[in-house]
Amino acid sequence: MNEEEALQAVDAAEARLGEAMLAGDVAALERLLAPELVFVNHLGMRLGREQDLAAHRSGMLRIRRLQASDRQVRLLSGGAAVSVCVQVEGTYDGQPANGRFRFLRIWRAPAGDGGWQVVAAQSTLVA
Repeated sequence: MNEEEALQAVDAAEARLGEAMLAGDVAALERLLAPELVFVNHLGMRLGREQDLAAHRSGMLRIRRLQASDRQVRLLSGGAAVSVCVQVEGTYDGQPANGRFRFLRIWRAPAGDGGWQVVAAQSTLVA
């Protein structure tokens, strides 16, 4: 895969991730999130893949809108780093969970017939 193809693949994976989050599509999220995922949320809490999936599966986390801006993609050996600002509207445990967040995601390139997967992510609330 050349550089342009890799950038397009990462963009497509980012789009699928957003669509899956909006739809609460746990099956799609299972494909996009690596089993060893480490996610540090805007409160500094470290979460794993199963915790993230459980929030979507149970309906505790419901996302109504994601509007991305200021995205930068840097290809790495075997993956990519994506920095993106996202306006989020939704609820967490029935309470409003709205805000502007900066996300940093590390994607692993597919091995064999697999797809791109997030192995690490971090979010920061933008004031």
